[in-house]
Amino acid sequence: MEAARNAREAAPRSPAALSAELSDARLVALCRGGDEDAWSTLVERFSRYVYAIATQAFRLPQQDAEDVFQEVFARVYERLDTLREDEAVRPWIAQLTRRLCIDRLRAGSREVVADTEELPDGPDEDVLGQIEEAFDVHDALAGLPEHCREILDRFFARDESYRAIGEALELPAGTIASRISRCLDKLRDAFEGRNEPGPASREQVT
Repeated sequence: MEAARNAREAAPRSPAALSAELSDARLVALCRGGDEDAWSTLVERFSRYVYAIATQAFRLPQQDAEDVFQEVFARVYERLDTLREDEAVRPWIAQLTRRLCIDRLRAGSREVVADTEELPDGPDEDVLGQIEEAFDVHDALAGLPEHCREILDRFFARDESYRAIGEALELPAGTIASRISRCLDKLRDAFEGRNEPGPASREQVT
């Protein structure tokens, strides 16, 4: 595949650098072509996502969550070629993670109560929705220009003042508010764009 060949011919890139520049579909295409850097980036991009579903939505204990994590990415590696729409990789990974979490809960229930036909409690759907929204925002933020990512991170994540941001970025303090406003507009546009209806994965997760 030409995309993968071009990637291999380029200078080595860190997972963080790749993650900032590649869409999900492009990243999957590179993984299909055998790009090891792309595979590392894919794992890095979705690792917190998988772990959040396991620990927050399904409330698995740490060891079970780590086992699910390992199994998810083992199956993704083995079955990536079965994914029909590369851009649907995140819902595919989510479906796979949910299936494995349910299997883990069922296994735990069988250890406690043998021969029961009752399924264990499912995931907290509200938490799942919050996880999806959080990662939508994260992905949209990653697609912004670097200066927007930095100023929004400093203002919202680090809670820095306009003055501190201005000094760090060598900008007049009076321009910080307008910069933040423009970058929030870009973030809103990117977020809404990512949430337009798209193709759903038709793969059977087993």
